Amino acid sequence: MVQILTLFATHIYQAKLAGKDVPALNRDLHTACLSIARDDRAGQAWCRANAYHGYTSYSSLNDLPVRAPQFADLARHLDKHVAKFARTLHYDLARKLKLDSIWINVLKPGGTHTSHIHPHSVISGTYYVATPKGSSALKFEDPRLGLMMAAPIKKQTAPRESQPFIYAAAEATSLILFESWLRHEVPANQARQNRISISFNYA
Repeated sequence: MVQILTLFATHIYQAKLAGKDVPALNRDLHTACLSIARDDRAGQAWCRANAYHGYTSYSSLNDLPVRAPQFADLARHLDKHVAKFARTLHYDLARKLKLDSIWINVLKPGGTHTSHIHPHSVISGTYYVATPKGSSALKFEDPRLGLMMAAPIKKQTAPRESQPFIYAAAEATSLILFESWLRHEVPANQARQNRISISFNYA
């Protein structure tokens, strides 16, 4: 008898925010993201120094939920989804995961965010505020890739779960969650307008 097991699965959580308040919340977040991007001189300076094609508040602001109430409203939605994802992952938690950091990303046409992980966090994710046509999807890398040594490349017809890279597209008001050790990147934004998102970590 032959038995083939599928083990050590990597989970990625995708959902749309639900509720009558979501369209208005997203509009308010859109306005707040652009307003903060315009006024945050420290963040602008960091982006210029690091050749970030657009704006991110990652290095400059750590008080978005206090600075703008829209982010506190978003965090309440995120808390519910992260708790649900943590249950799916069967985490044995002594205490509830908490929002540890949250930041704005305004990616201009042609902008990218190179491959990285989120150290010192448990669950990370992105909420999408604006995804105009041509916006880049989030690209995930098989975490075993560096250990595959002489393994042949996969066929283009291989099922999605067997591919070395997965592209997760998202639309406005949706979110993607993943375990923070999972390497990911944002390929070049092919849209003619800014791709606006809010990223976060739970620890």
